[in-house]
Amino acid sequence: MPSLSKLLKVRSEDVNLMYTVYFAFFTSGMMSTLIGALLPFMKTEYQMSYVLSGAVISAHQIGNFAALLIAGYLPYLIGRKNSTLTLSLGIVIGFLLMTLSGNPLLLLLAFAFTGIGRGTMSNITNVVMSEIAENKTASLNLLHASFAVGAFLAPFLAILTTSVFGVYWRVSAWVLVLFELAVLFFLSRSSLTGKPKTKQKDEGRAFMRSGRFWLNTFILFFYLCGEASVIGWLVTYFNDTGRLSPGLALTTSSALWVFILVGRLICATLSVKMNKNVLLVMLGALQIVFFLMMISVEHIALIYLSLFGFGLAMSGTYPTTLSTMDRKFNSSTIATGTCIATATVGAITMPIIVGSVAQAVGIAGGLATISLSILCMFTLILVKFFLEKKDKRTGARA
Repeated sequence: MPSLSKLLKVRSEDVNLMYTVYFAFFTSGMMSTLIGALLPFMKTEYQMSYVLSGAVISAHQIGNFAALLIAGYLPYLIGRKNSTLTLSLGIVIGFLLMTLSGNPLLLLLAFAFTGIGRGTMSNITNVVMSEIAENKTASLNLLHASFAVGAFLAPFLAILTTSVFGVYWRVSAWVLVLFELAVLFFLSRSSLTGKPKTKQKDEGRAFMRSGRFWLNTFILFFYLCGEASVIGWLVTYFNDTGRLSPGLALTTSSALWVFILVGRLICATLSVKMNKNVLLVMLGALQIVFFLMMISVEHIALIYLSLFGFGLAMSGTYPTTLSTMDRKFNSSTIATGTCIATATVGAITMPIIVGSVAQAVGIAGGLATISLSILCMFTLILVKFFLEKKDKRTGARA
């Protein structure tokens, strides 16, 4: 059986860096769902309203947005390694700060710091894997699968430290801090370059003129509207509506991510056997069906069935969309940073919209607004699909 490095066609000198990148994104996945898992405990202890709860999720995404822009340009000044280590400290600072005070301003600052760290990891890991692996589609799907593994495990950490062992939710945050410190240690010893990156001619402007670049970017924009809101609000939704017990509500986040993990492994296989745009159409349509099912049913078995379908449908959208972009764009930190940062605006705005609607009409109505972003994403996926068909008919480059 071939090794992972041979499967992904990674050179021997980059193998250690490959595993470091996967571990870094695994930890980033842990952080993403731990925020949603701990939010109900913070909401209760700090007496947070739905609006403030939505605002801190959006603050996390604002930090993510800022980091994606900064991380795109900072490597040209101080090198990839130094910029990654510096900005990733935001995860450590943010999680420590949110355990110290329930002051709304400090909470917003703490969540913004975690977003800075997450955005940095998202940029650097996607760029590095695009550069060191020849099998780009499989490597990116597996990269996001490692994220899904971390996202799956984190809520169980919250359950162990609260329901099982009866200790404070803060212990989960402190464990995450230890994982992130390990990431920083391994990155500091990796082959990631410490020298300022040389800017390629026209690298900062070429993607700006590409209509396909912006089409992919706005598919990701609406995808992240849904992903950030569902992940941030899922546990709170099932907890506050009473459709699931508090213990089962905590497991929904893990269930969603294990289904996303399975889906990404499936998509990594399918992506080399079928047209990627056809795959995206299938994933988008299934997201609509299973999301509407998730917010409509009340039986426990049907809830988990809808989570299964929705997780599978979400799974390959992000990495498959990225993999269909021109290689010169997603091997550039500037283009990748601009793409993901622009898309992250969706992740910034939607959670606070959900929180505001929930404050007015209830959490069920708030979560239902996410369906609008999923419909917009699917519409753009169809545009992308028909443009490819037109290109094939005319003999133009897709």
